[in-house]
Amino acid sequence: MHLSTICICGAGTMGSGIAQVAASAGFKTILYEVNGHVLQNAANKLQKDLAALVEKGKIDEAARANIFNNLTFTSELNHCVADLIIEAIVENMEAKAALLQQLAKINKPETVLASNTSSLSITQLARQVIYPERVAGLHFFNPAPIMKLVEIVKGEQTGDEIVQSLVNIIQRMNKIPVVCKDAPGFIVNRIARPFYIEALRLVEEGIADYPTIDRLIEARGFKMGPFHLMDLIGNDINYAVSCSVYDQLNQPDRLKPSYLQKEKVETGALGRKTKKGFYNYDAP
Repeated sequence: MHLSTICICGAGTMGSGIAQVAASAGFKTILYEVNGHVLQNAANKLQKDLAALVEKGKIDEAARANIFNNLTFTSELNHCVADLIIEAIVENMEAKAALLQQLAKINKPETVLASNTSSLSITQLARQVIYPERVAGLHFFNPAPIMKLVEIVKGEQTGDEIVQSLVNIIQRMNKIPVVCKDAPGFIVNRIARPFYIEALRLVEEGIADYPTIDRLIEARGFKMGPFHLMDLIGNDINYAVSCSVYDQLNQPDRLKPSYLQKEKVETGALGRKTKKGFYNYDAP
């Protein structure tokens, strides 16, 4: 499958990060965001991030210019015409399905429709979209420009040739593709739930506090402890994934989402992006 243009829908942290990855790999990249303010912030951040790579000697000025020239920013859905669409919007089945269905109608039948969902069923999503055989999961991890792993999720109707095309694309992006069957949490988030939930249980039961748990985990070789990592991911996203996996697995007690994280979400303490989560991030 010849592919030269990628459109990412959603210019939040994940969407803009995926756009940087795609543009850096030489793809003509469209970044779509309905909120003009969010889109402008994403464009500004991408410029700063690319400039920082030049300062660190990771790329030269010519490469920076080429990468940014590969990027197009738009708030018009009709501009989202590409060989591959990657939606990276809110973790909500109805919203994702509605967007992909709109995109399927304005794109050619050969266009691949991918979702960056962390845990929602690709099979259920595809059932709500025309050309369900061209719908797959393409799960990048935060921060997308740095994290090497990408889960390629095959739904019940996803064509084998679509999966292979996505493997080739991810390899061209200098990432590591792992193909997995559509299942609750896929691979990484299924494995990671106890890491977060057991840490939260320790705090709920008064056994230890956030900093102590993080220090112990990090002292054993983990780059980030569970609370540092939840703040980086975003407590809203992390909690939504925990709820999704919990519900899809018929609500086992061992995976019950924590009320502590629910409170963080309800009070807007989402982590680094709101300057407050399990820790405060007021300092520059």
